[in-house]
Amino acid sequence: MKTEIYEEKAVLVGVITQVQSEEKAREYLDELAFLAETAGASPEKLYFQRLEYPNPKTYVGPGKLIEIKNFVDENEIGVVIFDDELSPKQLRNIEAELKVLILDRTSLILDIFAKRAQTASAKTQVELAQCQYMLPRLTRLWTHLERQKGGIGMRGPGETQIETDRRIILTKISLLKQNLKDIDVQMSTQRKNRGKMVRVALVGYTNVGKSTLMNLLSKSEIFAENKLFATLDTTVRKVTIENLSFLLSDTVGFIRKLPHHLVQSFKSTLDEVREADLLLHVVDVSHSNFHEQLEVVNETLKEIDPQEKPMILVFNKIDAFTYTPKEEDDLAPIRPENISLEELKKTWMAKMHDNCIFISARDKQNIDQLKELMYEKIKAIHIERYPYNDFLFQKYEEIED
Repeated sequence: MKTEIYEEKAVLVGVITQVQSEEKAREYLDELAFLAETAGASPEKLYFQRLEYPNPKTYVGPGKLIEIKNFVDENEIGVVIFDDELSPKQLRNIEAELKVLILDRTSLILDIFAKRAQTASAKTQVELAQCQYMLPRLTRLWTHLERQKGGIGMRGPGETQIETDRRIILTKISLLKQNLKDIDVQMSTQRKNRGKMVRVALVGYTNVGKSTLMNLLSKSEIFAENKLFATLDTTVRKVTIENLSFLLSDTVGFIRKLPHHLVQSFKSTLDEVREADLLLHVVDVSHSNFHEQLEVVNETLKEIDPQEKPMILVFNKIDAFTYTPKEEDDLAPIRPENISLEELKKTWMAKMHDNCIFISARDKQNIDQLKELMYEKIKAIHIERYPYNDFLFQKYEEIED
């Protein structure tokens, strides 16, 4: 599935419903705009409509669709992007009316994933997700062909073509699933070959600074930029803090409304999370709604692995953070400027988790304290796994003293 939207002018569309307030709808559309920019599009206008629920035929109402069409025609818009996953029926009806490329949030995310995938594993996983998304939407690809109703011998060429394509895609899905099984075996073998070292995984919402922190801790040069899903392929590095070595992995970022079949397709990549001994949950504390992003990640983690794992909650980007206190805080009234690290430790955020720390990976603030906390947690896991090593750790610490 190829959706070239590079440097296309785009219109974004969302709805305000009983379950999605105007504030949420606007925030989701802001995120959709960031996704569109990451894919190479230029968002020109945002459209909202207040509805009891999305229109089952055209997502928005007929009047709003005509309003969007007029803007699209007058401003040479090349793509219209909807904030929710569109049904095949909605997609077909909207395309017939607007006569431009129509994408929904899922297809946009898949497009970004396809561009970001580098390894054979990631490319296979993306292709599988694309095929699964495309399968129920095949009818829209053949609307220009003749269709006839009837039984044997009466099928039109369009219907025949759809059936042929469906068989091709089903065969491809089967082949891709088998390829992924083979890749899973290879990756499982690689993980076993790493021995019994403690494994730490960086998890978090997309664009919270995981790759920057990975570079800092592992002294490596992993690709990092201010775009969504900059990291798609899982990277594993051996890291040593004092006398203790462990494996650190950087995983794909999560996002709201992440398609379920995409999570399933990336099972082998997310196995790094499932098999980790310790999670570093990185949160962009400068984001206005970081608490919701945190919940999205926690819910996705439960879907990947329902077992609770030891976790350190890492509030990143304190260099870009301005603070509005809550009633339960011990701080003075609202101030617009950044607050100090010591003041952050008194906030309600510091009470969200037993192991909580505030850092700036970009400015290297409080990194030594993070390493100390990681050392203690990893050491405890290592000693539990190898009780004899407790004696060695004690001897090492005596020598250090």
